[in-house]
Amino acid sequence: MYSNFSSGNNRRPSSYKYNPSSYNRNRRPNRNRRRTRNRIIIVLTGLVALVLVVSIISSFFNCLCSGCSNNKGSTLDTSTVNTKTTKATEKLPDALTLNFKEPDIEDDGSDGEMSNNLYLWNKTAFELFYGSDDSAKAYAKTINQLKKKLGKDISVFDMVVPNHTEMGLPARLKNVEGGATTGSQADYIKTLYKSLDKSVIPVSCYNALSKHCNDYIYFNTDHHWTGLGAYYAYTAFAEATKQKALPLSKCEKRTIEGFTGSFVTMLGSDSGLKTDTVNYWTFPYSVPTTITNANGSTNDFASCYYPEAGAGSNTYGVFLWGDNPVEVIKSECSKAKDKILIVHESYGNAIVPYFTYNYKEIYSIDFRSWNGDLYKYCKENEIKNVLFVNGVMSSATAFQVQSMAELIP
Repeated sequence: MYSNFSSGNNRRPSSYKYNPSSYNRNRRPNRNRRRTRNRIIIVLTGLVALVLVVSIISSFFNCLCSGCSNNKGSTLDTSTVNTKTTKATEKLPDALTLNFKEPDIEDDGSDGEMSNNLYLWNKTAFELFYGSDDSAKAYAKTINQLKKKLGKDISVFDMVVPNHTEMGLPARLKNVEGGATTGSQADYIKTLYKSLDKSVIPVSCYNALSKHCNDYIYFNTDHHWTGLGAYYAYTAFAEATKQKALPLSKCEKRTIEGFTGSFVTMLGSDSGLKTDTVNYWTFPYSVPTTITNANGSTNDFASCYYPEAGAGSNTYGVFLWGDNPVEVIKSECSKAKDKILIVHESYGNAIVPYFTYNYKEIYSIDFRSWNGDLYKYCKENEIKNVLFVNGVMSSATAFQVQSMAELIP
C-alpha cells in the first residue's frame, strides 16, 4: 500500500486514496496491544503501591503495639525460655507483663506514726522505700552485664520482690502530712524491668502478691516475707515458664510460734508489734541438702529446712538453715527435671525450697558471702538456668548491687 512513498518525501502520491477500512484493519491490532500493555502496567504499579502502603501502615501499628523504642528492654523477650512459644491469640502470663494491679488493702481507718525510720500502723512495722530511677537502672545494668558474661546458652531470669509497705500499707497513709514518705515500688520495678536487655527475662511477682495482699504474706515484726508470700512468688515463676506449680495441699504445714524479727530488734521488746508465726511446708519427697560454709567445709542434711528452729529473733533461719554461701538441694520428686541456680540474699531463702518440685538440682548462692566465679560454676555443674531473686530494698542498695556485679570477674 505504501510502496509509492519515497524516503525523503512526506507527501502522498496523487494516486493515493484514503481507505478507512483498510487503515483500521492494519492499525487497530497494534493500538489494542499497546492499550492492553499500558493497562497491565498501570494495574501492576497500583498493586505494588498498595502493598507498600499497607506494609508501612502495618509496621507502624506493630511498632505501637509492641512498645518500640530505643530502649532494648522496653519489650519482653521470652524466646530463651524453654517453653512453647506464646501465640498471638494467647494471653501473656501475668508474670511476664508490666500491667501491675494495685493491691486492695484492708483498711480499718486508724492512723499510724513514724518511729526509728519505720512506719507503725495496725501493730505492724513497715520499712519505707526510697529507691530511684537511677538505682533501678544501675541494678538492671548489673544483671545485663552478668547475662552477657554468662553467654547465650544460659537462660537468665530476674525477680525483684516488693516489700510489705507496697502490699500492706493503705495509700491514704503514704506521702501525706504525718504519714509515711515512701516511693512507688511499682514504678521502680517497671523502670528496672524496662532497663533489662531483651536477653534477660523479667519475672514479676507483683500481681501474685497483690492478689493476696490481705493474706499473711509478710511478717509484722520483720523485713522479710513469709513462706506463703514466697510461695505465691514461686507460682508466678512457674506461670511464666509454663510449668506446673507445687500444690501446697500435697505438703505438710509446719508452724513455729513466737518470731520476733528485725523490727523488734530496732524498736525494742516493748514496741507493741504483733508477734509473728513462721509457717513452712515439707514435701512428699526427699530433698537431701549439702551446705558449703564460708571456710569451704561442707555439711549434709536430710532437708533444706532447719528442723530445730524455735521462737525468738532467728526463726526465719528455718529456711535453708539460714544464710549460707552455697547450698545444693537434690530433689527426689518424680516430676523434677533439669537444674536451676538461684542467686539471692536472705529474701531468696524462703522461695528456694519450692523449686524442688520442678528441678532435680537446685543451686542456691547467697551473693553476699560467696566468693566464686558464677560463669565457671555454671559450666562446671552444667547449669542452663539462672534466676536472680532480690528484695526491692536490696536492689536499690549500691553496695549490694556491687556485690552482685563481682560474681563474675
